[in-house]
Amino acid sequence: MAGILIHEWLSEHGGSENVFEVLSRMYPDAERFCLWNDSAGRFVGVEETVLASTPLRRSKAAAALFMPAAWRMLPRRDAEWVLASTHLFAHHARFRGPARDVPKLVYAHTPARYIWAPELDGRGRGALARSIADMLKPIDRRRAQEPIAIAANSAFVAARIADTWEREATVIHPPVDVAWFAGEPPRLTAEEEREMATLPREYLLGVSRFVPYKRLDRVIDAGSSSGVPVVLAGGGPDEARLRARAAKASVPVHIVHEPSQMMLRALYRGAVALVFPAIEDFGIMPVEAMAAGTPVVASAVGGTAETVVDGVTGALVHEWSAAELRAAVDRAAGATRADCVARANEFDTPVFVKRMTAWVAGHTGQDAAGGRVDAGGAV
Repeated sequence: MAGILIHEWLSEHGGSENVFEVLSRMYPDAERFCLWNDSAGRFVGVEETVLASTPLRRSKAAAALFMPAAWRMLPRRDAEWVLASTHLFAHHARFRGPARDVPKLVYAHTPARYIWAPELDGRGRGALARSIADMLKPIDRRRAQEPIAIAANSAFVAARIADTWEREATVIHPPVDVAWFAGEPPRLTAEEEREMATLPREYLLGVSRFVPYKRLDRVIDAGSSSGVPVVLAGGGPDEARLRARAAKASVPVHIVHEPSQMMLRALYRGAVALVFPAIEDFGIMPVEAMAAGTPVVASAVGGTAETVVDGVTGALVHEWSAAELRAAVDRAAGATRADCVARANEFDTPVFVKRMTAWVAGHTGQDAAGGRVDAGGAV
């Protein structure tokens, strides 16, 4: 008899999906459940909740109020343990049958940010969102008492878990495929090669979805303060505002739309530094950049303060003023490729697998891992 893996919704890309993929390879015999699967074939054989067959799957915001109930309506199952990968309500999961009473473990990317930390997520700042959050907080805290143990993806998140759920959490940083980013030079398509050729010889890189809380405007500010051109890679609703900001910058700003993984690796390698202003729970992209040998300028608040070593693999910024940004870029530019890659290796996938295997085994009384963790193919 094996265990059961739980995740929120599944998308084609995402840091939490990367964790779920590695867990799926670690525990290949485990059944898997999610709210709905929109991963475009990345994940196959994952069972969905009742919400998957409703129009609510097209709107996470509209579905949020119904998610706690959906997670309590899971079918009858027999299992030895349940492991939930959660950033919203997946830790509420409860099965009928014998699986209802087995040990439940939680790997927390964060307690729901727009419920518990609206200052970090604009989706939670409106009056309606705040009233919904007030309704959901008591039940979310109560159901967070059900797991026998919780792991957090950073010390930053572990502190939030202590404040909101009133639980202790073990810190296990998420996996990054360091070997891939540090490996052979990327093989680009002809079109990608042409696009790379249009970019400046030196540039600061900003990568993320184009949404306000990612603060890509600060990447532009860093370029203007240091006199280094800027490349923004991604896409999203904030593009018009970023273009308007770029038009006023004192340095050229180039936008690369939705780069492939190969293109992203090339962009990392070509950058003077990755500038990562967002306050993230962990922040996988800074570790990816370091794996590619590129230093990082990042916020001194959040998960990046646990990965970027100030003055060694980049620079941590407190105020984001022009003077501090200029100094931060200079400090980051002095980092060596070897130091960056060595630091990234501390967050490599095998490190995560070893720690998670020991953590799960320690709380279930068995060594449940049986999968070979490697790359390729749908899981």
